[in-house]
Parts: sequence; C-alpha cells; structure tokens
Amino acid sequence: MRRSEVLAEESIVCLQKALNHLREIWELIGIPEDQRLQRTEVVKKHIKEEGETTILQLEKDLRTQVELMRKQKKERKQELKLLQEQDQELCEILCMPHYDIDSASVPSLEELNQFRQHVTTLRETKASRREEFVSIKRQIILCMEELDHTPDTSFERDVVCEDEDAFCLSLENIATLQKLLRQLEMQKSQNEAVCEGLRTQIRELWDRLQIPEEEREAVATIMSGSKAKVRKALQLEVDRLEELKMQNMKKVIEAIRVELVQYWDQCFYSQEQRQAFAPFCAEDYTESLLQLHDAEIVRLKNYYEVHKELFEGVQKWEETWRLFLEFERKASDPNRFTNRGGNLLKEEKQRAKLQKMLPKLEEELKARIELWEQEHSKAFMVNGQKFMEYVAEQWEMHRLEKERAKQERQLKNKKQTETEMLYGSAPRTPSKRRGLAPNTPGKARKLNTTTMSNATANSSIRPIFGGTVYHSPVSRLPPSGSKPVTASTCSGKKTPRTGRHGANKENLELNGSILSARTFKGFQI
Repeated sequence: MRRSEVLAEESIVCLQKALNHLREIWELIGIPEDQRLQRTEVVKKHIKEEGETTILQLEKDLRTQVELMRKQKKERKQELKLLQEQDQELCEILCMPHYDIDSASVPSLEELNQFRQHVTTLRETKASRREEFVSIKRQIILCMEELDHTPDTSFERDVVCEDEDAFCLSLENIATLQKLLRQLEMQKSQNEAVCEGLRTQIRELWDRLQIPEEEREAVATIMSGSKAKVRKALQLEVDRLEELKMQNMKKVIEAIRVELVQYWDQCFYSQEQRQAFAPFCAEDYTESLLQLHDAEIVRLKNYYEVHKELFEGVQKWEETWRLFLEFERKASDPNRFTNRGGNLLKEEKQRAKLQKMLPKLEEELKARIELWEQEHSKAFMVNGQKFMEYVAEQWEMHRLEKERAKQERQLKNKKQTETEMLYGSAPRTPSKRRGLAPNTPGKARKLNTTTMSNATANSSIRPIFGGTVYHSPVSRLPPSGSKPVTASTCSGKKTPRTGRHGANKENLELNGSILSARTFKGFQI
C-alpha cells in the first residue's frame, strides 16, 4: 500500500475519532439533538468545502471548536457551583429545601437561567421576611419594655438578644413572631385597661372625698402610662383612698347621691323611679349602704351608656324646646318692638327655624325609639311617660299657656275699655268750646299735678290744649261733692242740662304748664 493511502486512511480514522469526540462533548454539555444535527452539518460542510480545505485545516478547526466547548463547559460548571452555594445559603436562612439540579452534568443554558431566577426569588423572599422580622422585633421590644417583661423562653431570647442575621426567617418563625407580638399587645391592652380603670377609680374617689388639688398634683406622675411600676403605684393610691373612704362614709355617700341625681336627670327618671331607690333617703351611713349606692351608680352608668344615643337625642329635643319657648315668650312681650340692633328680626327667624326643627327631631326620635322598643320589648320612658306622649303633653301645655295668655290679654283689654267708658277718655282732636253753667267761685276746682297725673293714669285721659274733657254716661259724684246727676235713660233722649250755660275758665297747673280747659257738670251723652 502506498504511503499516501496509509495517510488517507489515518486521516479518515482521525476524522472519525474527532466526530465521536465532538458527539461526546455535545452529550456531556447537554446540547439538544437538533443542535447536534446542525453542528454535524457544519462539520460536513467544512470537509466538503469548495476551497478544498486540507485535512490539517479541518483538524485545526475542530480543535478550535473543542477548546471553545471546553471553555463553555468550565464557565457553566463554575456558574452552577456559584448558584448552588447561593441557593444553599438562602435556603438555610429561609429554612427551605435546596434547588434540585444534577451537579455532575454540565447544565444547559435554559437550566442555568431557571436556576438564576430561583435564586433571585429567594433573595427577594429573604429581604421581605427580614423586613417583617425587624419590624415585629422592634414592636416586641417596645411591648416588653412597656410591660417590664424579661424574655423567658429560648425563642424570645433568640428574637431579642441574638444577631438579626442569624435568625431563621422561616414561615413558621415569622408566624410565631406574629403570635408573640399579639400576645404582648393583648397584655399591654389589658394592662392599659386596668391602669385606666384604676385612674377612673382614683378620680371618682378624689371627687367624693373632695381631695384638694395640691394632693392630687402630688400623684400626677402616675396618671399616665401603663408600665408595671405605674400600675403598682395606681393600685397603692386606690387602696389609700379606699381606706379614706371608709373613714369618711357619710361624706362619700352624700357625694354619690349628688352623682345619682345627675344620672337620674340624664336618664329622665320620673319621681316614682327615683323614689324606688329607698336607700337614697337612709341616714345610717354604713358600708352596706355605701355598697348599695355604688351598685346603683354602676347600674345607672351602664343603663345610660346602653341608651346614650337616645338620651342625647331627647336632651337635644329638650334644649331645642326650651329655646323655642324662650323665643315664644319674647314674641309675646310688648316691649320687643323697640327692635334695637335688629334683634326682633333675628329672634323671629330663629323662632321660625326652631319651629321647623322640632317636628324633624321628634320624627327621628320616634323612629329610633320604635326600633329600640321592638328590640327590647318594652317602652322607652321619659319622666315616667312614653316619649311621644311626653312630647304631645308639652305641646298641649304650650297651647294651653298661649290660650291662657290670650284670654288674659282679652280680659285686660276689656277692663281697660270699661274703665275708659266709666271714667272717660280724651278725644284725639280738639273740640269747640261749649258754653256751660257758671260755677260759683267756692265750687271751682283747682287740679294740681298729682291729681291730674293720677286721673290720666286711671282713666287713660290724654289732655289736649284747648280740648274738652268728656265724662262717661253714668252717675258719679262731681268733684265739688254735690249730688249725682241722673244719667240718660235707655230711650236715647237727652235730659235737660241743669244750671246756667256759661263758660268758666279754670287754670290747671300740670308739670309747670298752665292748661286751659272747660269743665262740664252733669253732661250726658
């Protein structure tokens, strides 16, 4: 065999080995079948090049591809290792299982991409849980400080004392953290409620015992906060005041009775309901009597709180009603027409507004009370009456009062008219002088200022310069003391005037003014 043939056969064998080696590398690095076919086709094209590439050039190209693939294999393996290390660290912190991937084989690009996304998700999860952990830890520490609570379990010590980076951020631990925080917050709320209850007791006892302000300010430091030492101090103050209360039993019971009256008023208790609490009038100031009063106060407080909205609504109606009555009273006052500063117009507008507001309030309360009565199966009482009956009674009393005032005005006007008819009234315009029978000088009357003023007030006479004073058509004694003159009969005819007709001037001195008037004796109308 020729040497050239031997070299050709050796080249073919080398080519075959190179292709086999390429297939092994492709298999090792996980190249899919379709890509293997493409790469084989490329090798085939290189062998059949039109440029008639030599075997040596082909071998060189193949070796270059092999080196490139080896480099890719190394890079992928390194990245796989790095991702596995990151996955292991994150999974340990988050207490999660490791990512499942074959470490012996070379990962494909798709597998590496999925692995990267998984590690990124773990990082985000870690950041979110760590933020939640830090926030909950801060709140737990604050609650423990507020409660003077020392961590007494291994978990609490891990949370408070250990390094934050060393804490396992598992879902279970986060849930346990949230549960611990809820427990501490509940304890804190309970402690705050207890402290606030103690403060309420202290304030009530201060008021009942009439503790001076200086003594109250001495314990002002414990009137806020809910720490254990504050709670202890509050309890000591309550105990001290309770002892004082026992020593001042009468004073305390009387203070409670004042408070009872306030609640009775707020709850619109009737007199019968108030009298039903017999201990209110007892005078044996004992501890048992104090307990009865305390129990009644507690009952009334609860009763008021349960029905507070209704009582406030009734109170609003009461206040509006009182204001309405006040404007009604002003509206009937004759002096209101002075109208200084436009007050009359303002008051009238307010009165009209209240008159419209009252029916609306009544309708709203009626609906709410009916709903309440359906829920409680009993009547809602105001001053011993159903509310709407109470409202109707108030309106009826107001109507009767207005009717009574109207009748009084009518009666007053009637009496004034009768008085004017009896004693006479001055005409609005001056009348001509009439001749009268002359009077003797001895019978002439001189009216001084006092007499004239009284006559004006009683008879509603308005003197006019040069006017004539007319007397009522009834018999009465003349000023001179002579016998009464007979009045006219029902026939309508006038009786003859007695005496001579003539004018007699009289000088009337009134407030320093001299009035000239004519006096008629026995004049009949």
